[in-house]
Amino acid sequence: MEHYAGIDVSLELSSVCIVDAKGKIVKEVKVPSDPDALVAFFRGLGFPVARIGLEAGPLSQWLHAGLSAAGLETVLLETRHVKAALSAMTVKTDRKDARGIAQLIRMGWFRPVHCKSSGSQEVRALLVARKQLLGKLLDVEFSIRGILRGFGLKMGAVTRKGFDARVRELCAGQAMLERIAGAMLAARATLRTEYSNLHKAMLAIVRTDAVCRRLMTVPGVGALVAITFKTAIDDPARIRKSKAVGALFGLTPRKYQSGETDITGGVSLVGDEMVRTALYEAANALLSRVTRFSALKRWGIDVAKRRGMKRAKVALARKIGVILHRMWIDGTSFRWTKEGRAPQLVHA
Repeated sequence: MEHYAGIDVSLELSSVCIVDAKGKIVKEVKVPSDPDALVAFFRGLGFPVARIGLEAGPLSQWLHAGLSAAGLETVLLETRHVKAALSAMTVKTDRKDARGIAQLIRMGWFRPVHCKSSGSQEVRALLVARKQLLGKLLDVEFSIRGILRGFGLKMGAVTRKGFDARVRELCAGQAMLERIAGAMLAARATLRTEYSNLHKAMLAIVRTDAVCRRLMTVPGVGALVAITFKTAIDDPARIRKSKAVGALFGLTPRKYQSGETDITGGVSLVGDEMVRTALYEAANALLSRVTRFSALKRWGIDVAKRRGMKRAKVALARKIGVILHRMWIDGTSFRWTKEGRAPQLVHA
C-alpha cells in the first residue's frame, strides 16, 4: 500500500503526517526543520513514501532541494490552494495543517509550484536586497525633507548629487538641525554606496547573460526587467503556452460566474509581484518614453484609445510578458515592424 506525507514547515520544528492510500493516519511526529533530519526520518520509517508535500514558503525550497537530492519524490504546493483547502478547519494547528497537506497529496488535489534553480535563487536574493536598499534610501531622503519642512525649510527640486549640499545649506546656523542632518546624511551616503554596489553587480550579471541581452531588444525592457523576468521564469519550458504568462503573474482579469451571476473584475494580482511591477514599468516606458515606432507600441496606443491609458498599460504589460517568453523559447530577437511595413518615427 502506498503512503503519502505532508510537512507543515516551521522555523525550528516541522510537523510531519503520513497517511496510507485510504487516508488513515499512519504516523505523526515533529522533526527538526533540516533536510538531513527529514531524510533520516523518512529512510528510517521501514516503508517507502510515494510522495512528500510541502507548502511553498521561505524554508520550503531549501527543504525541497535536500529531499529531492536524496531521491525522495517531493512537491511544493501552491499556497493559495492549501489555504483554501484547509480553511474549513475550525481549529488551526501545525499538526492539523500537516494532516491536511498529507490528504491533499494523497488525493492529488493540488497545484505544484516550480522550485527555482540555485542560480536563480541567488540572483533573486540580489534583486530583493537591491530593492530593499533603494527603499530605505528613499525613506531617509523623504524623512529629511519632512523634518526640514517642519521648520519652514523647503528642499525644492534637487538632483541626487546636489541633495547633500542643499540640506547642509538649509541647516546652516541651526545647531540641532545640523546635528540631525549630519547623522541622516551619513546614513544616506552609506545606503547609496551599498545600493550602487548591488546595482552594479546586477548589471554585471545582465551584461554576460545572453538571454537577458536578447530580452532587452524589446522596447521598454531594460536590464532590471529582463533579469527579473528571467529569474522568475527560471525554466521557460515549464510554461507550455506563452499566453499563460499573463495569468502566472496576475495580469489577467478575475472571473466569477455562478448561475445568473457573471462578473469580470480587475486583474487577479496573484503570483510574483516583482515581475508584475517590472512588466508594468516596461509598458509605461514603452508608451511614454520610447519614441521609435513599433507594432507593439501601435497596439498599445490602439488599446489606450478604446479603453483608456491605465487599462492599456496593463494589457501591454501582459503582452510584453508573452513576447519575452516566446523570444526566449524561440531564441529570436524583437521585430520592430511587421512584414512589409517600414519603420516610422512616432512621438510619444
